[in-house]
Amino acid sequence: MKRVSGALAALILLPVISFADEFSPALLDIVERDGGWVDVTWKIPVRQDRGLGLTPILPDFLEAVGPATGRRTSANGYVQFTAYRTGGQSLTGQTISVDGFGVIQTDVLVRIKLADGAEHSTILRLGKDSFTIPAQATRWEIAGSYWGMGTIHILEGLDHLLFLLVLLLIVSGIWPLVKTITAFTIAHSITLALATLGLVNIPSVPTEAVISLSIMLLAVEAVRKSNGERTLAENYPWLVAFGFGLVHGLGFAGALSEIGVPQNEVPVALLMFNLGVETGQLLFVVGVAPAGRHSPPA
Repeated sequence: MKRVSGALAALILLPVISFADEFSPALLDIVERDGGWVDVTWKIPVRQDRGLGLTPILPDFLEAVGPATGRRTSANGYVQFTAYRTGGQSLTGQTISVDGFGVIQTDVLVRIKLADGAEHSTILRLGKDSFTIPAQATRWEIAGSYWGMGTIHILEGLDHLLFLLVLLLIVSGIWPLVKTITAFTIAHSITLALATLGLVNIPSVPTEAVISLSIMLLAVEAVRKSNGERTLAENYPWLVAFGFGLVHGLGFAGALSEIGVPQNEVPVALLMFNLGVETGQLLFVVGVAPAGRHSPPA
């Protein structure tokens, strides 16, 4: 029965491990300049040669100066630039929203820099599709936004959840599992930071292929364990998780690097994003582990 259960788990994983890391949030970057000008940059992922169908909704008083200009940034990205006149009005107190979340499941990172130097950052998604620009920016606002993005990424990232699920099949004991997942997060954080700072730049296609391969190899280890074999992942789970974590970090670091973080808040944004990743991982483990403990014996 154990052999059948392990083989079944592997068969379940194989059809889905080919999915790439789906963490490709859009970016709405708004910069208010002196003299009544606003520059808007709109970056969106492109899937199957089509945009996501999301539309930024800006304050009515903004008047576009000429047509928008755009270009493809990569095989799966598009960026559009538009300049606006404000007519002497301020963005403070105005509401920014994004239309189209009912059909599209993704996040939109909104960054706003006002003429007085204040910066704001938030995440818009289904159920929270608008943001009113406050009079004063706070570091807590930025921290909360990136913490939320890290948590959401893990809970919606199929590849990462599969990786954690197979770890649950291999690692015995809650504390060994927590330490293993933390090793994964530390490695994840290293490659994310290096990519965000521009120190590492690896193409997404081979990275995604290696991520899929890592899940497959871990699934094979789970099958071997169910057959009574002692495996490398069982003996040194934290080491295996750390090695694979370096690759998984690169899987979405490219998207986050392209979106960027506020230049004066890079440490806070990176720290909170990774704390969000750890939060999401632990929430998943807490939710899944009891089901494994109460499953009928093989």
